[in-house]
Amino acid sequence: MKQDSPDYRDAGLAFGAEFLFGSATAAYQIEGAAGEDGRGASIWDTFSRTPGKVLNGDTGDVADDHYHRWEADLDLMAELGLEAYRFSIAWPRIQPTGRGPVNEAGLAFYERLVDGLIARGIRPIATLYHWDLPQALEDEGGWANRATAYAFADYARLVGQRLGDRIEIWTTLNEPWCSAYLGYGSGVHAPGVTDRAKALAAVHHLNLAHGLGLAALREVVTNDPGFSITLNLHVSRPEGPSGPEAVRRIDGLANRVFLEPILDGRYPADVLEDTAAVTDWSFVEDGDLEIISGVPISVLGVNYYSSGRVRVWDGEGPKASADGHKDGAGTPWPGAAEEVEFLEQPGPYTAMGWNIDPSGLEELLVGLHERYPELPLMVTENGAAFDDVVEDGAVHDAARTDYLRRHFTAAHRAMGRGVPLTGYQVWSLLDNFEWAYGYSKRFGIVRVEYETLERLPKDSAGWYAELIRTRRIPEAPVAS
Repeated sequence: MKQDSPDYRDAGLAFGAEFLFGSATAAYQIEGAAGEDGRGASIWDTFSRTPGKVLNGDTGDVADDHYHRWEADLDLMAELGLEAYRFSIAWPRIQPTGRGPVNEAGLAFYERLVDGLIARGIRPIATLYHWDLPQALEDEGGWANRATAYAFADYARLVGQRLGDRIEIWTTLNEPWCSAYLGYGSGVHAPGVTDRAKALAAVHHLNLAHGLGLAALREVVTNDPGFSITLNLHVSRPEGPSGPEAVRRIDGLANRVFLEPILDGRYPADVLEDTAAVTDWSFVEDGDLEIISGVPISVLGVNYYSSGRVRVWDGEGPKASADGHKDGAGTPWPGAAEEVEFLEQPGPYTAMGWNIDPSGLEELLVGLHERYPELPLMVTENGAAFDDVVEDGAVHDAARTDYLRRHFTAAHRAMGRGVPLTGYQVWSLLDNFEWAYGYSKRFGIVRVEYETLERLPKDSAGWYAELIRTRRIPEAPVAS
C-alpha cells in the first residue's frame, strides 16, 4: 500500500464520517423533456438548435431522459451508496419566460426529486443556475442586462418558498466564469455572443445575482441550509520570467473577480486596470458590492479538472493558445487576450484534451485555505471524459478510475495540510450532453446508451461505491 506517492496514487487513506461523498449532474445535460409540462425555452435550446454550434447538431431535447427516469436513477444512486446528490434546477421549468408565476408542473418535478432523495437517505444539494437561462431573458440582454440579476432573485425566492425546508445546501450559480466569458466573450457557449464588454458586464451581474439570490433565499427558507456558489477556479503555472505576470492576469480574470466581490466586498484593482480599455465598469452601482457580499456563504464549491501553463507573449511569431481559444473578437480573456500565451501542458490527457494534474487540485485547495482560512470548501465537480468501450457487457474504465483515485488522494493531502474540505461530488453520475461537444464526450461513472437510454455502471462506479462504503481510497479498481 503506497502512501504519499509522487504520482498521487496513494491507497488506504481514510475520510472521516462527516465527509460527504456524492455525485453531480446538470438539468439541461440529463433531463430531456425539453418541451413538456410547460417548460419554456432556454438559451441552450436555442444555441444547440442553431446549425454549427454543437457537434453533430446534438441537442438536450431528450438527453438521458432523467425527467421520466428519475426514480430509477435515484435507486441507482442509492445502490452506489451516494450520500449527496448535486443537481440543478432548470429555471425555464419554474418560470418559462424567466418571470411571472410558478409553473406548477415544473416545480412539482423537483419536489418529487428532492423527496425521493431524502427517502433514500441522500442529501439534496440544489444549484439554482447551471447555464440554462430562459431565452426570453436573453432576448432582453441576458446576463449583460442588470435586470436579469433581479429576475434571478425572484426565481430563487419562488423555489426557496417550496423547497426551502428540505435542501441541504443551496448553490446560486455554477461556474459563472463559463456563463460570462464563454457565453458572452468567446461565444462557444450559449448564447454565443462575442463582446468583451458584455462579458465583463455579465461577470458583475452574475455576482449581483448571487448576492440577491442568497438574500431572497434567506428570507424564505425554514430549515438551516448551507449557502454556496460553485466556481471553476483556474490553476495556472508560470512559464519563464514573464510567467508570474501572466498568472496574475489570469488569476484576476478567472478567480479573484468572483472571489473578492463575494468574500471581500470589492473588485480587484488590478483587474479593473487591466480591463480599462474594454469597459469603465460603470455597470457597478453604489451598494452592489454590499449586496454581493451581504449574505456570507457557508461553503465554497470548487470545480477542478486540469491546470494551465502561461507566459506573457513577446510579440514575435504566432501566439500559443493551448486553451483552445483564438484571438480576435471572440475571447474568454478580455484584458488578457493579446498579452497572455497559453502553452501546451505535458500529458497524459483526457478525451477532452485536458491534462491530468492532481497536484493542481491540492495546490488550489491549499491556496484557497491560506487566503480564506475560516471558509469550508467542497469539491463540487471533478471527473474525466474518456473514450469508453463496452466489452462483454461491462465498461472497464481503468483510466477514469485512476483519475479519480489520484484526485481523491490530492484532496486528502490537502485536508492533511489543514484544509476544511467537507465533501466531494464526482462529475458526473451519468454520461450526458457535454455542451458544445454534444454526446461525443463521456464523463459518467454510469454509461448511458443513447439509443436505448439504458444505464450501465462502469468499473469506476464500483470503485467509487467501495470508497464510500469503506471511507478509504481503494488501491485497485473494483469490478462493477
